[in-house]
Amino acid sequence: MRTEAADSLVAVRLVEAMVAEMGGLYGPGEMPTSARPDELSPPHGAFVVLYEQGEPVAGGGVKRLEHGVGEIKRMYVVPEARSRGHARRLLEGLEDAARALGYARLRLDTGAHQPHALALYESAGYRPVRDYNDNPLAAYWGEKRL
Repeated sequence: MRTEAADSLVAVRLVEAMVAEMGGLYGPGEMPTSARPDELSPPHGAFVVLYEQGEPVAGGGVKRLEHGVGEIKRMYVVPEARSRGHARRLLEGLEDAARALGYARLRLDTGAHQPHALALYESAGYRPVRDYNDNPLAAYWGEKRL
């Protein structure tokens, strides 16, 4: 696992694949643009990529919401690498990146058609909070103290 530039080819391809998959789950249309590459870059953000045998299999970012609070965005595991614990390792890597950026709390959201994501977040200690970002595709908003 390593940090990559959020506008690198690896990061862009992972985000494009995630956006395409979300389009299949939630219907065609624009995904909310709530995580630009500059937001997922230093000094307030990071983009983490998990590799398996030299190939990128998962990625996601952390961005700043407010002082001391970060948000996980664009978390994705490629379909052929699922069910091997990569999502949990990626989530832990994103939490580590958030700590390194100085965040004491981390937030995230997920949609109703992503029950595996919700189960992961809850098992990792995220607790429900009120809608903090007006994401029209989200059905769950969570927060964890780091």
